[in-house]
Amino acid sequence: MANGLERESGLTMFSEDELREVSGVKRVEEYVEVTCGCTSHRYGDAVGRLRVFVNGYLEITCECTPGCQEDKLTPSAFEKHSGRETARKWKNNVWVIVNGEKVPLFKTVLLKYYNKVSKAANGSHRSQNGRACHRDEFVRCTRCNKERRFRLRTKEECRIHHDALADANWKCSDLPYDKITCDDEEERASRRVYRGCTRSPTCKGCTSCVCFGCDICRFSECSCQTCTDFTNNAKA
Repeated sequence: MANGLERESGLTMFSEDELREVSGVKRVEEYVEVTCGCTSHRYGDAVGRLRVFVNGYLEITCECTPGCQEDKLTPSAFEKHSGRETARKWKNNVWVIVNGEKVPLFKTVLLKYYNKVSKAANGSHRSQNGRACHRDEFVRCTRCNKERRFRLRTKEECRIHHDALADANWKCSDLPYDKITCDDEEERASRRVYRGCTRSPTCKGCTSCVCFGCDICRFSECSCQTCTDFTNNAKA
């Protein structure tokens, strides 16, 4: 890896003080492992073993029941498997035990490498003003056959577009930030050519506005082929 993380191992990733109060710590050459869990109001606590790799990758082996076969789950997949009602907030919902208390991952040092790699990836696709740039994209409604615009300026907006593409039954009313129904007119063709490229307003696609994969538009917890390929490449 080009960021210098390759010199570290699971034995040196975190200091003794950083993990002193964390339950279930196990250090091996490739990763650090700790006890983790996720709480569902309906099903209670699902407990697992979180592995933190130096390349930022996070992996959970579920131990919710003695016979559970779920292994090598992403935190998001573990969150969903646990039956957590408010999914897609794994940094808040997946916890570890620190000094006898359940503490969300985002409040611990365990995301240090995940955040470091994410920050480095964010710089791989930027416009001239230093911000990540993705042009607007369109998804066609399966009910009215009209194309709807998706803005891709933030990671949240990229996730909304990503999930819409993956939904074989996506419809206009599923768009969360614009209250659009199938009765609304489709954008005119003359308007659709403007897609937010910072180089040229009517650009049809260039290296400034077309991204082939970055931390903003790819999701390590997603199991689709596009995201899996990006995650695997980041681990290589």
